[in-house]
Amino acid sequence: GGIIAFNRELDAETAAQITANQFVELIIAPGATDAALAITAAKQNVRVLIVPLSNAHNQYDLKRVGGGLLVQTPDTLNVQLAQLKVVTQAQPSAEQLQDLLFAWRVAKYVKSNAIVFCRGGQTLGVGAGQMSRVDSTRIASIKAQNAGLSLAGSVVASDAFFPFRDGLDVLAEAGAKAVIQPGGSMRDAEVIAAADEHGIAMVYTGFRHFRH
Repeated sequence: GGIIAFNRELDAETAAQITANQFVELIIAPGATDAALAITAAKQNVRVLIVPLSNAHNQYDLKRVGGGLLVQTPDTLNVQLAQLKVVTQAQPSAEQLQDLLFAWRVAKYVKSNAIVFCRGGQTLGVGAGQMSRVDSTRIASIKAQNAGLSLAGSVVASDAFFPFRDGLDVLAEAGAKAVIQPGGSMRDAEVIAAADEHGIAMVYTGFRHFRH
C-alpha cells in the first residue's frame, strides 16, 4: 500500500479525493480536521498518523562507511528567487520561476543523479539514482509518459550540472521550456548554447544538492 505525507493539515476535501481515487494505507500530516478523520476512518485499512512539524535541523548528517562514519553538515540550503542567475537568451516567466523553485526543492530529496519535471506546482516525472544524468532525464520523461502526463511547457530541475548538452536535448524533446541547475560544468557554454537552440530558459543556483 501507499504512504502519503503532508506538510499541512489534512482537510476533508483532500481526504475524500485520496480515499476515492488511490489505494493508500498511511497518511501522515501535522494535523487533520475532524471531517477528514471521519472520512478516513470509514475507509478500511487507512490510518492517519499525526506528526507535528519541527523546524529543528540535525547538526550533522551521518553515513556509515567501511571502518567508520562519514560526518557531514546537512543540506539545508534553499535557493531564493533573487539568487537565480538567468544564463540564456530566453527569460523565464514569473510562473516558470515559481515552478523552477518548486522543482529545485523536490530535487533536493531525490537520489542523484536527480532530474525532476514539474508544472503548475506538480511533480510530473522523476529520474533518480542513475550514473548518467542523461539517463535520469530519459527515465523521468518515460515515467511521466507512462502515467499519461504531458511534459509540454514543463520545467526541469537537475541537482547538479549537466556535463554535456545531451540532457538538454532530451528534456527539450520531452517538451520542457525552462531548467534550473547549479552550473559549473567545464562545458557550461555548450549546455547554454543547447538551451538557446531549443528556446529554453535556464537559470543557475550556484550550488548543488547531490543526494547519496
